[in-house]
Amino acid sequence: MKLKKKVAIVGAGIAGIAASVRLARAGNEVTVYEANDGPGGKLRAFNCAGYRFDAGPSLFTMPMLVDELFILCDENPEDHFTYRQLPVTCHYFFEDGLNIYAYTDRQKLLQELQGKVKDDPAAVIQALDKSQKLYSMLGDLFMKRSLHRASTFLNKEALHAYTRLHKMDFFRTMHEANASRFTDPHLVQLFDRYATYNGSDPYKTPATMNIIPHLEFNIGTYFPEGGMYSITESLFKLAKRQGVQFRFDTPVHSISVTNGKVSGLETKAGGEHYDTVVSNMDVVNTYRKLLPDQKHPEKLLRQPKSSSAIIFYWGIRRKFDELDLHNILFSQDYKAEFHNLFDKKTLYKDPTIYVNITSKYQQDDAPEGCENWFVMINAPHNDGQNWDKLIDQARNSIQEKLKRMLGQNIASLIACEEVLDPRTIELKTSSSQGALYGNSSNNRYAAFLRHANFSKNIKGLYFCGGSVHPGGGIPLCLNSARLAAEAVERDS
Repeated sequence: MKLKKKVAIVGAGIAGIAASVRLARAGNEVTVYEANDGPGGKLRAFNCAGYRFDAGPSLFTMPMLVDELFILCDENPEDHFTYRQLPVTCHYFFEDGLNIYAYTDRQKLLQELQGKVKDDPAAVIQALDKSQKLYSMLGDLFMKRSLHRASTFLNKEALHAYTRLHKMDFFRTMHEANASRFTDPHLVQLFDRYATYNGSDPYKTPATMNIIPHLEFNIGTYFPEGGMYSITESLFKLAKRQGVQFRFDTPVHSISVTNGKVSGLETKAGGEHYDTVVSNMDVVNTYRKLLPDQKHPEKLLRQPKSSSAIIFYWGIRRKFDELDLHNILFSQDYKAEFHNLFDKKTLYKDPTIYVNITSKYQQDDAPEGCENWFVMINAPHNDGQNWDKLIDQARNSIQEKLKRMLGQNIASLIACEEVLDPRTIELKTSSSQGALYGNSSNNRYAAFLRHANFSKNIKGLYFCGGSVHPGGGIPLCLNSARLAAEAVERDS
């Protein structure tokens, strides 16, 4: 009979919670340590003057990965977590007055594009089919398996994938691929946008990242009943039903290592023995802060970081029928915007704006006749910039652009405001330099330069979350939790 392990998880982000569910279900004694006063990490919520906001991730794809955790525990997901598919993935606005509703229904999408873009709308369908093919070739290999074990590359599926390397677009950038596919700059920009889903630059990231539109258009985008925080809430309750213990307001000071093996951790309460530690903390800070005396994988830790964000949470005293749940107001010069973000490490004067309004689907998220706006622009990671000055610049640029494109003085409608910037992201979530997705994917080898879900040097130490393989965003974080839990079980 397998002996029960005593497992500590550092961080109650979505990956940490998911890993705790899997490890507890496997019969381990699991305790989660969290520095903040509640679960969720970036995926949390708050209220401001009668408006409710989801603070972090706002796009929900691949809900089956959440359902999977309930099913693993012999529970019906619909009894605990419900969601609905969205008819429109996003409403796009361009400076020249064009706007596009990106319908998930292909026939509606074709009708929407007809006469609005220079290309035959069928070219968009072909691009989505190509995205689906990329996913079928690469999804299991890069997202569901460890890239740090030989078995990943020596199985039948991997060997078959090698025969199709020429179709995987490793050697062009995302922008080069999209510019060769479309003549209409609106469509090029729309598809280039998907580089931002992992905090990268479409003019640098490989065209294999064109796998991302498949998740949104072909599999679908969804809205969780109760908002995005309901993902955190439902999985947190599931973990507790599996016997997981949570210790909030309890930052971990260090991970103890004895003779090359994890032996426990230290908190304000002192030391405690554990057989296994899974870190959901950013991998850079795990090593720098919790393992200062151990050998660090410097090449991986020094990889270029992803972008971050400046987010304004605004209670708006009006409804805007022309806006949807997800909205993008594009910059007129996308290349200049990314040059500023990644090369100059500053904000562009005309940023692309993302506006998320959950009260479109969850009416009690805002007072009657009002809306809760989550207004985000991409920002460089924290490298010592004058963020107070940049926040003021961002607020002015955003409000000028919204006034120009929506014909309304937004500043006069703001009932309350909260702000999140790279400094506060770093402070609240221990994300190194406030980067939202750990490393950027701005070169073709980036997938191989993420830390594994296990340590090669310290026995009993594992990793999950957006800073390690396979990457950032809810679906990849849930996959990282599965990979980490599988590694723990495999090493038992």
